[in-house]
Amino acid sequence: MLKSRNLIQPEDFSVKEIDEILDLAEDIMKNPSVYSRVCEGKLMATLFYEPSTRTRLSFEAAMKRLGGEIIGFSEPNSSSVSKGESLGDTIRVVSGYVDLIVMRHPVAGAASEAIKYTTVPFINAGDGGNQHPTQTLTDLLTIKSLKGTLNNHTIGLCGDLKHGRTVHSLVKAMTRYDDNKFVFISPEELQMPNYIKEEVKSYSYYETTHLDEALSKLDLLYMTRIQKERFNDEDEYERLKDSYVLDKEKMQNAGEDMLIMHPLPRVNEISTDIDNDKRAVYFKQATYGMYVRMALIVKLLGVDIEK
Repeated sequence: MLKSRNLIQPEDFSVKEIDEILDLAEDIMKNPSVYSRVCEGKLMATLFYEPSTRTRLSFEAAMKRLGGEIIGFSEPNSSSVSKGESLGDTIRVVSGYVDLIVMRHPVAGAASEAIKYTTVPFINAGDGGNQHPTQTLTDLLTIKSLKGTLNNHTIGLCGDLKHGRTVHSLVKAMTRYDDNKFVFISPEELQMPNYIKEEVKSYSYYETTHLDEALSKLDLLYMTRIQKERFNDEDEYERLKDSYVLDKEKMQNAGEDMLIMHPLPRVNEISTDIDNDKRAVYFKQATYGMYVRMALIVKLLGVDIEK
């Protein structure tokens, strides 16, 4: 049972529980009218201490499509945080108003701190460079729906692997399924952290600085942007920001069935000239994000589904 549970990182749920969420998301995609009123009378708070487009709007669209309502803020200056209110006090107060809290925060570990104070289910919508579990669920649904399985893939992850919470969460999640291998593609300064690599069997991954040579080996390519907001040194960001640009020429090295994923937003790392390539699924991936969040909300609220 997932009712009343919190989601801070993907490991909070068993593989069986994650598979249940993905199965429900696929059913919602097939039968949206069945779920259009299941959350009537329910209220969700979206507390976004950091800018977001897709994550915030997909959560809000998810709750609306389930028949529920939303309150919250999209940046902290519009809340009592600007007056110095602590995170704990904000969570305590909001818990008294709503049935579910969704929070994004720029500080790693903020989500783990927040659940000490909540009395309703809590979803981490990203905490600094730490975790982004609902993006991981989005990625898993994308792979499962388009590839048919979450097993036996070679996955390339490219860009800022040091700060990228999406790639950290995805690698940890995919190691829980069978026979997946990884190629970590990044500048040396932005390599995958050791604590993530330690969770992957040594024979199941290798590192490279070259995207071109890796493409032919991949079933999935997960591109990420070089994140300006994670750099303290602007000169270093300027030097590294265009390290990888996936374009039509490079795609000639990729297999016909390779999928290109990206958590978005993109900057320069994927050229618009491949947006219409059938292998480019990042906009479809964003849509899957709404459906998997619908499934997650239904599960955590424990609402009854009558078919």
